[in-house]
Amino acid sequence: MSLPAVGSRAPDFETQNQYGEPVRLSDYAGRRDVVLVFYPYAFSQVCTSELTALRDRPSLLAAAEFLAISCDPMFTLRAYADAQNLDFNLLTDFWPHGAIATAYGVLDADRGCALRGTFVVDRSGIVRWSVLNPIPEARNPDDYAEALASLTPG
Repeated sequence: MSLPAVGSRAPDFETQNQYGEPVRLSDYAGRRDVVLVFYPYAFSQVCTSELTALRDRPSLLAAAEFLAISCDPMFTLRAYADAQNLDFNLLTDFWPHGAIATAYGVLDADRGCALRGTFVVDRSGIVRWSVLNPIPEARNPDDYAEALASLTPG
């Protein structure tokens, strides 16, 4: 499966955050730009450095709704959020395992985890920017800021 093309409609999904609350991508339509941040594993070194870098950039987090997605179970994500003081949504793609990552073309089926893919989805539900990094390579939060700054205010 390939990544959704820039300019195409983002695949909708519904899952739970680290508190068991339902989160649906389409609920942000017309209200807020969204950044989908797929990451392989909670508690791993590179993923933790990426997510804590987001945590430490409140102005970036205020610019859009950040949804960090992994194939970890909800209870793992709750422990991870608490341990790292992450107060944005960590979404579970645990069951059906990897369904959201598959829809976005970022599931590594051999490892059972999401690849390091990022998608900026505008308020109308259109993918406006994406990047796919190798699993060991951290993303740069400045790239998110630049992609968000390029969106036309809605």
